[in-house]
Amino acid sequence: MIGRISGTLLEKNPPQLLIDCHGVGYEVDVPMSTYYDLPALGAQVTLFTHQAIREDAHLLFGFGNAAERAVFRQLIKITGVGARTALSILSGMTVNDLAQAVTLQEAGRLVKVPGIGKKTAERLLLELKGKLGADLGSVGGVVQHDAQSDILNALLALGYSDKEATAALRNMPAGSTVSDGIKFALKALSKG
Repeated sequence: MIGRISGTLLEKNPPQLLIDCHGVGYEVDVPMSTYYDLPALGAQVTLFTHQAIREDAHLLFGFGNAAERAVFRQLIKITGVGARTALSILSGMTVNDLAQAVTLQEAGRLVKVPGIGKKTAERLLLELKGKLGADLGSVGGVVQHDAQSDILNALLALGYSDKEATAALRNMPAGSTVSDGIKFALKALSKG
């Protein structure tokens, strides 16, 4: 198995890259989260990889960090979730966002990812429970996570994307009430 690849970035055609490793060009499919963090063409790049060997193809998937690769591997073990769907999930959500959605059992956040329907989202939550995001940190306890979840759901209901809403929550003061958190997030989003 190819576990890591390091070489010169020759081409970027989302979601596929071409990486030259000592004269051999490897085609690597990456999630958009990894794609956006890539250096310029001609620069050196190192990716964690997962190799999938099928009857009709040998595929290589690349990730910017080991956590993304680990989540990808958990996702493709789930019935009905293939490599393309797993890449789509990691393109639409960060590992932390996915862990939070699993911990809080929020199927609505997963349904927003292209290619994920309600049944698939529910299956993902069921299969990943206990394997991903079991403990998101105990700072503030469960009450803080419930408040953050309520604030996030309020922002999503107002039409903000998952990424915008999550970004607005990052700088929220600890211990904020739902009402104060929504006000803070709306101010942050209006400035951005």
